[in-house]
Amino acid sequence: MTWAPLLRLQSALGGGAELVLVGGAVRDELLGRPHADWDLASRLLPEEVMKRARAAGLRVIPTGLQHGTVTVLLDEQPVEVTTFRSDGDYLDGRRPESVRLGVSLAEDLSRRDFTINAMALPVEGGDLVDPFDGRADLVAKVIRAVGDPLQRFAEDGLRPLRACRFAAQLGFEVDAATLAAIPQRLEVARKVAAERVFTELDKLLRAAEPQRGLALLAESGLLDLWLPELRPMLGCAQNRHHAYDVWEHTLRVVAAAPADAGLRWAALLHDVGKPGTRSVVEGHTHFYGHEARSLELTEAILERLKASQALRKDVVSLVKHHGVYPTEAWGDAACRRFLAKLAGDGLSLARWSAFSLADQQGKGMDWEGHQRAHGALMQRLEALVAQAPPLNVKALALDGSALMKLAGRPGGPWLGELQRRLLEAVLDEPEINTAERLSDLAVRLVVKI
Repeated sequence: MTWAPLLRLQSALGGGAELVLVGGAVRDELLGRPHADWDLASRLLPEEVMKRARAAGLRVIPTGLQHGTVTVLLDEQPVEVTTFRSDGDYLDGRRPESVRLGVSLAEDLSRRDFTINAMALPVEGGDLVDPFDGRADLVAKVIRAVGDPLQRFAEDGLRPLRACRFAAQLGFEVDAATLAAIPQRLEVARKVAAERVFTELDKLLRAAEPQRGLALLAESGLLDLWLPELRPMLGCAQNRHHAYDVWEHTLRVVAAAPADAGLRWAALLHDVGKPGTRSVVEGHTHFYGHEARSLELTEAILERLKASQALRKDVVSLVKHHGVYPTEAWGDAACRRFLAKLAGDGLSLARWSAFSLADQQGKGMDWEGHQRAHGALMQRLEALVAQAPPLNVKALALDGSALMKLAGRPGGPWLGELQRRLLEAVLDEPEINTAERLSDLAVRLVVKI
């Protein structure tokens, strides 16, 4: 959306509305960053906003009258308009018990979280309203709480996590006093619903510098609050195949992975099982069984954070297969079995490749050499995929009905076992996947089942 619809709304509300753009939209406008949110504030009470907007033919939805908010549809895009307000006491670490409407714009801005989010731009034009020097903090690249950070973080337990998220998105530092206040307000942060926490963590992970945000989580104590399984990764030394400990490796993998939710969450969690499986035998460090343990912890973490089923499936499939890497010694049959396992878990070769490259880059060992080797491997695997080999029982030339008819037997466990054996044979020799040759093989196999 552009400014033109906002100007139409300003015209509809009238000159005394004191309509201003507020919050993150102002910050992003000043930074020249694209944004989807166009939150507005006005001196007018919500009922008056609705009356004037409807009189001008605009569609209005009373989304939060008790908090002074209505939603106006501008070019079919919803835009919230909130009356200037001040907040009462916060008792639940999320929302004020009461709000007072009709305050000044400066008082309204004083209730916001960080100075870079506490600015306003008049829609009609005019100077930036910046009572807390947010613009200076934008220039200095600093995340600073409005007023007393202890008070700000006592009001909403999600704000400490938002500080880390903004640092990751913008590449900013968190002001020392603001960062120091976070450990003192962990009891408030503990009240935040898992869904809200997940949303912020997801934004942090998909940010331009996720490693910055994750480091802040570890430093502030928020990591222990919401992702305690990750704490043992810090300082957990690895073997000769890694230049960094498990935590540093994880940060680098997250940063190297494409900014995709599934890939970034998998990067964060793929080695979470390593600390608990670490052993040293004759001076050599091992992590036997860490893949299975990582998978178990990944499923538990994503369930606790109430991630979507689609994301859980995606992340689990990536973590499950991250420890398997075909080598030059693998034959074509072994490679086809690898492709079959990926396909069985709904994981594309391209997605596995993207994650594998990020994982290797995060090791800090012969990156250029691995890139060359990986390119050669992908050429080989892609050539096998192009041959369209049967990778599951549905691709067999004989379906279940045909096999039951051939055997003269009703369905049962024997059928699944026969299909599994036939698939194994076809993965070894794709050329035998014809009705005639599979029939001959099935007749020989079925008597053994």
